Amino acid sequence: MIRIRIRTSASRFVVKRVFCGSQVSERLHGLSTSMAQTIVTCVVLVSTLLRSVHGDQLRDPGVPGQYMKREFSLVKPYQGVGAASSLWDIAGSVIVTSNHLRLTSDHQSQQGAVWNTMPSYVTDWELQVHFKLHGSGKKGLHGDGFAIWYAKEKLHLGTVFGSVDMFSGLGVLVDTYKNDFDNQERSFPYISIMVNNGSLKYDHGKDGKTTEIAGCYADVRNKNFDTFLSIRFSKRRLTVMLNADNHGEWKECADIMGVHLPTGYYFGASATTGDLSDNHDIIFLKLFELTVPPDSEPVDYSKVVPSVDSMQHFHDADSGGAYRGGPMTGWNVFLLLLCSLLGIVVCAIVGVVVFQKHQEQSRKRFY
Repeated sequence: MIRIRIRTSASRFVVKRVFCGSQVSERLHGLSTSMAQTIVTCVVLVSTLLRSVHGDQLRDPGVPGQYMKREFSLVKPYQGVGAASSLWDIAGSVIVTSNHLRLTSDHQSQQGAVWNTMPSYVTDWELQVHFKLHGSGKKGLHGDGFAIWYAKEKLHLGTVFGSVDMFSGLGVLVDTYKNDFDNQERSFPYISIMVNNGSLKYDHGKDGKTTEIAGCYADVRNKNFDTFLSIRFSKRRLTVMLNADNHGEWKECADIMGVHLPTGYYFGASATTGDLSDNHDIIFLKLFELTVPPDSEPVDYSKVVPSVDSMQHFHDADSGGAYRGGPMTGWNVFLLLLCSLLGIVVCAIVGVVVFQKHQEQSRKRFY
């Protein structure tokens, strides 16, 4: 009888151990599942937070705090553009259709421009540009490019992408043809950003490298999807972003602090062709006024001289003039946090697996 009781007690103990081990395994599995779900939720929340903080560098029309200024916007159907009563003047080779304004056609030696007739007194703004560059020329055999302007001089055709040289204001130049073949660090098409007080001359031979404050590569030609450019100026900060990858994502081209631009200048766009050519189309120009906190001290922006605080920060021989030293972008921060969270997930799963193996080995030793 005693022997039977011992066996019964032992079997009960073994069953109890096995049952407890199963419970532990189930709990660990539930814990790992819950941990994974929590981390996924954290990733989504971090992504949303970063989009709200960093992604607001370009917001969709209609978002509170960003108001479209129709008197400074060029949109379909372009009714009356170029007429005496219109808010937009055209010059040169511009062709107005129901779908776009073609600044130049795919023909040699053309210049075209469209300029707003009203000076802008908006201090904090964002200009969104829908454009299309296309033509029959093969890679490297097309040109020359187009430019978006916020400048004192308007409607004067010239040598800098269809507008005048030694201008006063801001120029965002989309250069599609490489002149400086000695510079192997730049790829084209290339966006070059220039702030000028009227004293700087654009150097075509160097593709504007000597006078640009920032720039970036822009693969925007002959795309079968929409391409967009955003130029945002607020609180002496200039941000240029590009949406040209068919994913609807905005990528930062440049983020520059210490930029000074006056009010009372004009918005416009121009393009040019030379021995090589392209179609340079503008689908829309939309200007948005940004609602931001007022300056701590009153500023007469009409008397501001176009300038940048520290030009030496923008020119870097190793980067071909591209801006360096800017803040980490929201996308980079997101990737960093995502990698960190994935590392935590991997460590947690490895820990759970090791613990389960340890429990199984303990049960085997008991048997």
